[in-house]
Amino acid sequence: VGIVALGAVLLVTCRASGADIPPTGAKSPLEFTIKANDGSDHALAQYRGKVLLLVNTASKCGFTKQYAGLQQLYTAKQAQGLVILGIPSNDFLSQEPGTDGDIKEFCQRNFGVTFPLMAKLTVKGEAQAPLYRYLTAESPFPGKVSWNFNKFLIGRDGQVVGRFGSTTAPDAAEFQAAIDAALAAQVPAPAASTTGDVKSNGTTETKH
Repeated sequence: VGIVALGAVLLVTCRASGADIPPTGAKSPLEFTIKANDGSDHALAQYRGKVLLLVNTASKCGFTKQYAGLQQLYTAKQAQGLVILGIPSNDFLSQEPGTDGDIKEFCQRNFGVTFPLMAKLTVKGEAQAPLYRYLTAESPFPGKVSWNFNKFLIGRDGQVVGRFGSTTAPDAAEFQAAIDAALAAQVPAPAASTTGDVKSNGTTETKH
């Protein structure tokens, strides 16, 4: 009986820790769809060919002032192909307690934010969104999101090309250099298909 009970405890512990959560199987963060601030679906695939910066944000954090720098960055480089997505998260000391409407109003009123804002998303723990499961476990830059305003940089080819922590300000030299390098990269040409039909889900079915 003791062995059975111990096994049950271990099973519950593994499930609680997320050990049985399967990998997403994605090959790019652009394969994911999240919710926009207004609740509509927001497919990241629309940003293929652009440089995409994903930032988990919060309104009551010591790093909240980075909104201003992010907006300056967006204003300066949007025409070159930079897109910034603000992804609010309440995962760190409940520093994003408001509604999505509250968050949008706060960002526009205090920082003049014009880059796209998403709906609140869970970026860590058992309820972690699939996008962040991919970013933190399956991308070339794995590791848990440490705090608000972690930054994932995605190149024009849809691959993660850089990751920066909360203490890296938007005007930091190394951060700016990484963005400029990603913007300078050529837009990848679509792969030629010679023997297959494209399915509705975007995969290719090869004919024999």
